Amino acid sequence: MHNNILILGEGFIGQRLQKELDCRIDGSMINYFSDAEKLVKKYNPKIIINCIGITGRRNVDDCELEKDTTLLANSFVPVILAEICLRNNIKLVHISSGCIFNYDYRKNKPIKEDSRDYFFGLFYSRSKIYAERALEALARDYNILIPRIRIPLLNAKHPKNVLDKLIKYKKVIDIPNSVTYIPDFVNAVKHLLKIDAKGVYNVVNKGGLRYPELMKVYQRYVPGFKFKVVALKKLGLARTNLILSTTKLEKTGFKTRNINSVLEECVKEYLKS
Repeated sequence: MHNNILILGEGFIGQRLQKELDCRIDGSMINYFSDAEKLVKKYNPKIIINCIGITGRRNVDDCELEKDTTLLANSFVPVILAEICLRNNIKLVHISSGCIFNYDYRKNKPIKEDSRDYFFGLFYSRSKIYAERALEALARDYNILIPRIRIPLLNAKHPKNVLDKLIKYKKVIDIPNSVTYIPDFVNAVKHLLKIDAKGVYNVVNKGGLRYPELMKVYQRYVPGFKFKVVALKKLGLARTNLILSTTKLEKTGFKTRNINSVLEECVKEYLKS
């Protein structure tokens, strides 16, 4: 076990990273600096990976109804953890989100890490932006790593897995989107820790996933499954749809797989699970 690494937050991403990194995890609530201080004294870690976050019970729309809880978990806790890490010479890894930008498919190229064209249409997005801007400024001088993930795709069943969601909804939009295949994300985090990377990195797979393509792969293995393609406007939901650049991550020596190349592997392993 890697006793020098402590994961905070026992949610979807936290549990997955804990399993793959074979390290300690704690699901304690953090409301004040003293709460973080107690955890540091208890575990004495060299690296803290912050997976604490609110995405809503059903979806991100719920964050509009729980603004105080969302702001605490997504904005205040990362800053509290940054403070405790700076004081104790601990590396902070804050898992951020790529769902924070505006994007025009007719004009834009894949979004790089230094973009400031933020999407404020959801309180969830705003809460992630607040934390990232603060930590990004600190990361220029201190050992802070900020991997951004987006639309997690997993090769096992889980309510937060986009594959589970699409199977349940049976209605999909047909717009290319950056997606993070979690097995590749874990490998990327291991790589970034190994090279002691700092600052913001888009940790997504190369290219864009069109949901119908994933559903077609699933349909090949589950012939009775039916789905319908719907226009985004008909959903009537505020959402970010975008493509993130993987150039910065690749320049570190990490090879990012195209999202469409992992679909077969993902679905086969998902069905076995």
